Amino acid sequence: MSRELHRYYRSLAADTDERVLPAPDRLRRSADRWARRRAAITVLAAAGLVAGTVAGSRLVLAAGPGPVPVPPPAGTPTPRPSAAAPSVAPSPTTPPPAVGRTSGSRSPIVTTTPPAAATPTTIPDRAFFVLPAANDAGTGNYFGPGPVLPVLCGATPGDERVVAQRARSLPYRRAGAPADGVPSGNYRHSITIYRSGGAGAALAELRAAVRACPEQPARGTPPVTVRQRLLPDSGYGDESVLFETRTPYRDANGDPSGGDEVHLVRAVRSGDVVTVLWEQGWESTSTQRAQFDADSRRAVEAIRRWLD
Repeated sequence: MSRELHRYYRSLAADTDERVLPAPDRLRRSADRWARRRAAITVLAAAGLVAGTVAGSRLVLAAGPGPVPVPPPAGTPTPRPSAAAPSVAPSPTTPPPAVGRTSGSRSPIVTTTPPAAATPTTIPDRAFFVLPAANDAGTGNYFGPGPVLPVLCGATPGDERVVAQRARSLPYRRAGAPADGVPSGNYRHSITIYRSGGAGAALAELRAAVRACPEQPARGTPPVTVRQRLLPDSGYGDESVLFETRTPYRDANGDPSGGDEVHLVRAVRSGDVVTVLWEQGWESTSTQRAQFDADSRRAVEAIRRWLD
């Protein structure tokens, strides 16, 4: 060994002898403290990193859509979702359901119900029929008050249900009668509007009144008997009632002269409206059925045109 190396060893030994090494248990306690300090420093660093990440995420969400935030470091607890289900806003591009549309079709379904025709409350002149030129007596027609049915033992069928009523007197002549002669007969023609359902009840009461009054005293001196009876009828309006009145012919003194003066009465219902054609004759003439039926059809057609 060289002298120089020997001198280094001696210096190292002298320096080491002056330092006292700590006991083993002291060394262990010191090592434990340093380990705890390192662990605390690591936890604080991780907490700081988490706080910074959360704050950054809030800024990004407040600022609107942007870059996807960096996920937190591995091991960071994931927040547990709330128990309440979030409300889902409807898509702005989804149109609301269309009312009255079929699925998969853009054509609307239109369901319309024709409105019920309102019952009129007034009766215009056009509701009354016009005589053909061949039957025009040239006297015109006269509106005014008066009876619309013959006397039927005092019965007043349907009077309490009347909404409006108009009546006229219409003289006529039969086809082929002299144009300058007297009328062949006279119609008492009336139109009556009833409350809903009242027209049908009025015709039912008229039938019952005719049946209940087969005969009654007629006016005049000496007294005679007038008889009423129902006749079969169909083909006019919604329903109709036809009956006749029979009174004995009388001479200038009022005495029966043989045979009967016969007059026809027809009441026709069209909805809540009833038209009555009462043929009254002229100077002891009787009703001609063919003429009466033809004018009844004209009266019903005029009512139909008016109500339509």
